[in-house]
Amino acid sequence: MKSKNLRVEGIKEPLRLDSWLARNLQGFTRSRLKGLINDGYVLLDHRKVKPSHRVSPGELVTITIPPPQRCTLQPEEGELDIIYEDEHLLVINKPPKLAVHPGGGVDHGTLVNLLLHHCKKLSGIGGIEKPGIVHRLDKDTTGVMVVAKDDLTHLELSAQFKRRSVRKEYQAIVWGEMEDEKGVIELPIGRSRKDRKKMAVRELGGRDAVTSYQLLEKYGLCSYLMIKLGTGRTHQIRVHLSHLGHPLLGDPKYGGRGKMLGKISPSQREVAKRLLEIMPRQALHASLLGLHHPVTGKYLEFFSQLWEDMARALELLCSYAKVGGAG
Repeated sequence: MKSKNLRVEGIKEPLRLDSWLARNLQGFTRSRLKGLINDGYVLLDHRKVKPSHRVSPGELVTITIPPPQRCTLQPEEGELDIIYEDEHLLVINKPPKLAVHPGGGVDHGTLVNLLLHHCKKLSGIGGIEKPGIVHRLDKDTTGVMVVAKDDLTHLELSAQFKRRSVRKEYQAIVWGEMEDEKGVIELPIGRSRKDRKKMAVRELGGRDAVTSYQLLEKYGLCSYLMIKLGTGRTHQIRVHLSHLGHPLLGDPKYGGRGKMLGKISPSQREVAKRLLEIMPRQALHASLLGLHHPVTGKYLEFFSQLWEDMARALELLCSYAKVGGAG
């Protein structure tokens, strides 16, 4: 078992140990952290304490990652589009229609199943259903993802995500013309009160969320954006842009399909239908991921070209704009 020391800092007043760890260790659920603390895998200044114990600046927290439970998930042979790989981590280009890990009754056909076949070892911090998973992309979001092969790599990468030092850029196609060339959306996000399977902007009870965007091109019917994330909330880009009235093209969950057709003029409707045929998913692609290697410290950037469906949608929009669609 390997241990990691963390010095308590960045708080102005005492905070519960489990809460502090949840803020500083990405990849752990609050319930799992409580379990680790109760089982003695987390020590405060070398002594065992309760999850509710309040930590203060300067104290030393030592967390030991226990051996992972035996994984019952089955390795599955399949193609992985590998951008980079070494003994510590793996960077892939994720295709659409691929769930990252099991859940919601799905126990096969996920990225984790493919990883178990490809890798001799994966980190166990994410739990037995999420080996190696440091962060995730939605099932139908494409692009760059990093995977940890060992626990210390996982902890270091998680710390970078937590510090927001990881550079993440996305490309997106949204409905309508964005008025501003660039902007920052700072609206808290939480579970929707109307539909528990969705997220929503929630001024009360939401977690802070920051999305920056830059307009790359306007096509009259749609806009093409480059997006940077300041935080990594579930469905963050999809929720923020939908809230602005510019849902992602093709997004079935946040108003990017049927609802939009009713708002589009008859002259644009035929092109809109063709776009939705091309894009059966949300038009969102993780194009760049920049991070420091957890062992060497070297800064690395990984890129991914647009998936074919998004590229085709842009071609159609470009042709539409050239014949006067952009007004």
